[in-house]
Amino acid sequence: MPRSANKPPANAVAVGDCIDTMNAWPEACVDLVFADPPYNIGYQYDQYEDKRDDHDYIDWTNRWIDACVHLLKPTGSLYILIGDEYAAETRLHLKALEKQHKLVFRNWIIWHYTFGQNCRAKFNRSHAHLFYCVGPAAFQKHTLKTLPYAFNRDTIAVPSARQTTYGDARANPTGKLPDDSWYLRPQEAMEDQPVDDSEWLFDPDGDTWYLSRLCGTFKERLGWHPCQLPEALLERIIKLSSNPGDVVFDPFTGSGTTLAVAARLGRQWLGCELSDEYAAKATERIEHAAETGETMQTTLFDKGIERGKPKKKAEPHRSPHLKKRTSKKKATSSRKGSTKPKKGE
Repeated sequence: MPRSANKPPANAVAVGDCIDTMNAWPEACVDLVFADPPYNIGYQYDQYEDKRDDHDYIDWTNRWIDACVHLLKPTGSLYILIGDEYAAETRLHLKALEKQHKLVFRNWIIWHYTFGQNCRAKFNRSHAHLFYCVGPAAFQKHTLKTLPYAFNRDTIAVPSARQTTYGDARANPTGKLPDDSWYLRPQEAMEDQPVDDSEWLFDPDGDTWYLSRLCGTFKERLGWHPCQLPEALLERIIKLSSNPGDVVFDPFTGSGTTLAVAARLGRQWLGCELSDEYAAKATERIEHAAETGETMQTTLFDKGIERGKPKKKAEPHRSPHLKKRTSKKKATSSRKGSTKPKKGE
């Protein structure tokens, strides 16, 4: 498909199909891409139907990733957050792009979140996959001091065990980079907790990315979008992989978390969104962050939640199309299990 060269808007959310929109913009015009696409698991969105055929979903995924790579500067960075169902297929496409020298794969990160699902017949899912890549400038010869992409180590460095535990004089005084598995929780190491109850190895602000999902009662949770990420997750990524004034792009703006954090941190922001309503509400949130430097918050009253009387389902969940199919299955099972009534009953 031929590319046109329409200049992307500055600090705006473009409404429409993200692939068509990205392909209409010139190449190499954004510094950081963060994508958290629909996972094809039946969530109910405003305009998008989250239940495609597997092959259709994978093809669609490959096409929006290609469009993101088209927009990414050679010195830029790309992050993709994805669930279990299509993580392997997504990784394979990124590998194919690396073979074509279109990007360089850096890390496969596991984000372990608290407040996960409560499963009854399998292990609780409490993680997502985060793929971190950088632009093709990384193929060029460079040193740690001349990295061709933004990697602001000191903005996210954390105290190392050499500093906090062993008092080792050889420790780097600026700390260490966080690990690429963000999964340890304080309750899993209670035996290591000091008697004085001070912070210890599994401090949430330490060397693991211990971040909760946003439940419906959290002030940061706005309540009008089914999938909202915590700002802390995006803050670390944006601080590390961009500089003030850089353009941060999100092809699936949704609730606006990525761009709100970008605006709050002094970056330029750009997004795509299929829904007019989501785009308008996200823009309001982003502009609030840009003007105040603060996170937009809501109260329980704003979300129609009464303390002590939770809604049966506080969060939007599955698509009504899936609910209909489930109801039909239950009705069929009920008919199969029934017996013909005896005469006179």
